[in-house]
Amino acid sequence: MVPVLTLNNGVEMPQLGLGTARVGDEEIRRTVAQALDIGYALIDTAAKYENEVGVGRGIVDAGVPREDVFVTTKLRGADQGFASAKQALDASLRRLGLDYVDLYLIHWPLPRLDRYVESWPALEELLEAGRTRAIGVSNFLPAHLDRLAADSSTVPAVNQIELHPELPQTEQRADHERRGIVTQSWSPLAMAGDLFQQPVIAGIAAKHGKSPAQVVLRWHVQQGLAAVPKSSHPDRLRANLDVFDFALDPDDMTGIAGLATGRRVDGQDPATHEEY
Repeated sequence: MVPVLTLNNGVEMPQLGLGTARVGDEEIRRTVAQALDIGYALIDTAAKYENEVGVGRGIVDAGVPREDVFVTTKLRGADQGFASAKQALDASLRRLGLDYVDLYLIHWPLPRLDRYVESWPALEELLEAGRTRAIGVSNFLPAHLDRLAADSSTVPAVNQIELHPELPQTEQRADHERRGIVTQSWSPLAMAGDLFQQPVIAGIAAKHGKSPAQVVLRWHVQQGLAAVPKSSHPDRLRANLDVFDFALDPDDMTGIAGLATGRRVDGQDPATHEEY
């Protein structure tokens, strides 16, 4: 059973879920059905991923009750704006085959476009109308959150940001905690690149009889973070949920802290990144 985190509006969100970026409809349909059968309860998608149809069909294939699946999708840059943001969620819901999502996020702040502030009241109205159970943002820096706070009393429930041992985002996590925002990690395994080859990770994995991926995911959950790792292999899907029967000790945490480099896996700096 995956633990849940309580969002600032009282909605409960599973701490670990399935990420779906860069996967097409047919493959994600199979993966979502497998994941839900294994015991996942959170599926994270986005309009930009262009796989919402597959996600929705995978949920149907799994045959699980709608209320047992926490579904997140995101507003793409091309649809930012007050009226277009509301229309965009309607389109996402049609593709997903759902009446509502559990969490709707503004995918990127896109400062040059500068429409995220006017998009936020649309998300508030969608929340009020029951089209989503919670609203939040993704890839927002503290300065972007400050601008939302200046215009609205609704605090984002979640900020989904790139976060892994090489990019631990310590200061931003503290900023979220101060505001009452749950931090959710995307690319929590740093795309399994050089991170898994680090002797520190390998040594901790051997000590606990776990895989490097399980060690890194345990690092996330032990700090109260949510995370959405991506996998399509049933064994790895199972392993990614099997991180609640051990704990990292202080030496483990200190060792992992030494891996911080500030490296972003794709170099996507929210202060300048553009994605529509």
